[in-house]
Amino acid sequence: MANVDNAGTEPHHIPVHHGTPRFFSTPVLRWLAWSHVFFTFTYLIENYLVVWQSWPGSIAFFRHFGLLGEAAPLESGLALSAICILLYLSCFALSYVMVMRSRDVTLRASSMSVASVTNYIIRSVFWAVLLVGLVDITVSFLRVEGLLEAWFGQQMASDLGRSAYRGAYVHFPLVIAGFVIGAFSRTLGFPWLALLVVIAELTIVIGRFVFSYEQAFQGDLVRFWYAALFLFASAYTLFEDGHVRVDVLYSTFDRPLKGTVNAFGCIVLGMTMCWVVIFFGMADKTSIINTPIANFEVSQSGFGMYVKFWMAGFLAIFAVAMNLQFTSYFLESVADRRSEPGAREVAAIMH
Repeated sequence: MANVDNAGTEPHHIPVHHGTPRFFSTPVLRWLAWSHVFFTFTYLIENYLVVWQSWPGSIAFFRHFGLLGEAAPLESGLALSAICILLYLSCFALSYVMVMRSRDVTLRASSMSVASVTNYIIRSVFWAVLLVGLVDITVSFLRVEGLLEAWFGQQMASDLGRSAYRGAYVHFPLVIAGFVIGAFSRTLGFPWLALLVVIAELTIVIGRFVFSYEQAFQGDLVRFWYAALFLFASAYTLFEDGHVRVDVLYSTFDRPLKGTVNAFGCIVLGMTMCWVVIFFGMADKTSIINTPIANFEVSQSGFGMYVKFWMAGFLAIFAVAMNLQFTSYFLESVADRRSEPGAREVAAIMH
């Protein structure tokens, strides 16, 4: 897969657009875009603090003073709740400083910068699911065949049989390693992940019909990798304008009009959809994404892979990556609307 991090970067020169309202100027749009990016990551940070560290969160701050209905005073943790508020405010301040220090950067260059952040995330999670899948299926195989205790001892075999231990002490370090590898790798890895899904499915067929051998962890691996392939590749597909588009009039539009339509769609349809997934999936400890991860939820088959809770997290990664990619696409669409030079040509794909 070709390197897409720096593709399309142009000289840092902003064309003059006469008649453009000041509140739609390039610096303002860049400030809003980067504020949105930082806000997204801040929401994830707050979610970690609330779910894993039991912080009260920013909503509790407003409820404490009765700003969201009936007052619900906090007995403790008001300062921690205020810190969450300050984190959100810092998003706008940090974005403002960054934009003011690079005022001559174009919308297209900013779009590619946001896209590079998205590409780093999705190639890192590719390595993470690859490592977690290979290691977890090895542990599951040894456990099913009764070899885990002989290799690692009774205590370790017992610990690896608990999802909380395997998730915290095996999976999490592998995920961190995936993000480290992603910092040095420059390929997204989706063709390889698709190949691995085919190989994993092939081993099930061969094992079942040739050796009469089949275990629950084999199907778990296929579902684990296929879910990652389907959800994580969506952001890159958007980058390449490869998603199915129901086209009635769009193909007849010129580039500026296409840019207008795409910019509107990014905000009204794309980002809105992503925030619905993020907010309702991660609103509190009992939300549909947070609960499986916090409880290290696994499938009912006791000797399968312990990765079900990660598949709930895939929804969050999908929503975050798509949210950032829609931000990048919005900036690029506005640049198209203004006919900025250096438009990126994507591969011809039938819609």
